[in-house]
Amino acid sequence: MDRARLTRSAALASISVATFLLVLKIWASWRTGSTAMLGSLADTALDLVASLATLVSVWIASLPADHNHRFGHGKAEALSAVFQVLLIGISAAGIAFRSVSALLTGERVEAAGEGIAVSVVAILATLALLGWQRYVISRTRSVAIHADHVHYQSDLLLNVAVIAALALDQFLGFGKADPLFGIAIALWLAWGAWQAAGEAVHQLMDHEWPDEKRQRFVEVAARHPELSNLHDLRTRTSGHTDFAQFHVDLPGSMSVHDAHEIIDSVEEDLCREFPGLELLIHIDPKGHIDEPDNPLVEQNEFAKLENGE
Repeated sequence: MDRARLTRSAALASISVATFLLVLKIWASWRTGSTAMLGSLADTALDLVASLATLVSVWIASLPADHNHRFGHGKAEALSAVFQVLLIGISAAGIAFRSVSALLTGERVEAAGEGIAVSVVAILATLALLGWQRYVISRTRSVAIHADHVHYQSDLLLNVAVIAALALDQFLGFGKADPLFGIAIALWLAWGAWQAAGEAVHQLMDHEWPDEKRQRFVEVAARHPELSNLHDLRTRTSGHTDFAQFHVDLPGSMSVHDAHEIIDSVEEDLCREFPGLELLIHIDPKGHIDEPDNPLVEQNEFAKLENGE
């Protein structure tokens, strides 16, 4: 199954689960009056919207490069992830407000049994979805599916919290359990939103690869002794595609044909080691300095590798 089909299947699965749980939780919120359940309902409603956004984003990201998007459409996934993070933040704020209000007014829940049953069903459905999402993420590295995965991980704990809140309130008489769990759920969602935002923002800002990945890249290039002074290395990721470019020195007397043969061999090794890589290599005559006052451009990555930096 190719990447586009996998990501679409994960998005459709999350939409199906969210729709099913939304109907259940509307009924459960009406029956119980629980703020924790209401928070779970709000989160599920936002999950459905976010999952629809994910479906659109993975479809756009799977489109091939065109005249107006020569680097492809991979950043659509990062945009979707940011949108989902905003929804999680809104959900967390709404749940916190409702929980504090219930805490101050002393509201109590009703029909806890029905609410617990709905939460158990929600846990089972969410576990099945999480398993499929993990498989898709491992095969595709989709940031949009990853952000959706964070949603449903929080849903899993959220439903456990709802069960605990209902049980403590209804069966043990601890009336403040439901709003306190609602506040805890809101804080958990806010933390999850903060974490999920990181990778999406990195992609949108063309953040460099992690240091260990950059070092491995340089190590592969260093297997070719014909190359010297690898500098101006720039890397980024967009969707599932990695991009890298660098300058390298070759003897000024070398023919274009010989230089081309060497660069072809380097490209073959790097693309084999980093599948899905789009690579651009610029050749400088040995001893040439592009920007003498710019250390970011002139830093020799081979020298750093030899010095163990």
